[in-house]
Amino acid sequence: MSAIIMSGKLLADEMTIEMQNNVNKLKEEGIIPGLVVLLVGEDPASQTYVRNKEKRAKSLGFHSLVKRYPADISEEKLLNEVIRYNEDPSFHGILVQLPLPKQIDSDKILNAIDSVKDVDGFHPVNMGKLLIGQPDKIPCTPYGIMKLLERYEIEIEGKTAVVIGRSNIVGKPMAQLLMMKNATVTVAHSRTKNLAELARTADILVVAIGRGNFVTKEFIKPGAAVIDVGMNRDQNGKLIGDVKSDEVAEVAGYLTPVPKGVGPMTITMLLYQTIESAKKIAASSKKR
Repeated sequence: MSAIIMSGKLLADEMTIEMQNNVNKLKEEGIIPGLVVLLVGEDPASQTYVRNKEKRAKSLGFHSLVKRYPADISEEKLLNEVIRYNEDPSFHGILVQLPLPKQIDSDKILNAIDSVKDVDGFHPVNMGKLLIGQPDKIPCTPYGIMKLLERYEIEIEGKTAVVIGRSNIVGKPMAQLLMMKNATVTVAHSRTKNLAELARTADILVVAIGRGNFVTKEFIKPGAAVIDVGMNRDQNGKLIGDVKSDEVAEVAGYLTPVPKGVGPMTITMLLYQTIESAKKIAASSKKR
């Protein structure tokens, strides 16, 4: 058996055509989707990620702005910047790039973002809506994974899913989205006993544990759909996932690659939600 490769890049390209049409329609109404990214410090991974976001946003015709701040910025000043963009009608999405320096309480900053403009989906209001099954803004990586599962016609209802990783960014919202599609979901993590045995029960296995090549073929149920969220570097500096893809591909039915798997979908869903935010804010303005 050789797994079908689930290309996030291919799906992102397909969705970009639809998003471009939506942007064009908004522009006909005098609305330009606006996205501002607040970037603190010089973290190389963050710099690369933000650069990719900016490039994609501008290619779609967004009003795109990256605000860069020194690593020693005070929490109060960054909070004031968030509030400033909350009140700026030219921006429909606000993203604070993580991680933030130690002197800043990340939760306080993220909670200060207007939930309507929270296109990353991390605000407690949006996480709460997701939990009760009424999602509005959804964390972008799990949202992108759901789009991939849909694109490759992978059945979710009635299936067994295992999510390895329990972060607020991926693991918890991923589990909730799968449950909303009627999967039976187990959330595992670094302290789960008999992890490989548990993983082998999964028809859908989502791996977001942050350990390069951690998941081997012993973790995989034959024919399973395996979603690799990991972004790690090996000893040679090569980008690798959490899944040892060469051997897992021999057992799995479907597998996302690293790179060009989940990564492109994360940025795509960020832009998608910014467009949706622009529509929502415009509709709200018309009612006043």
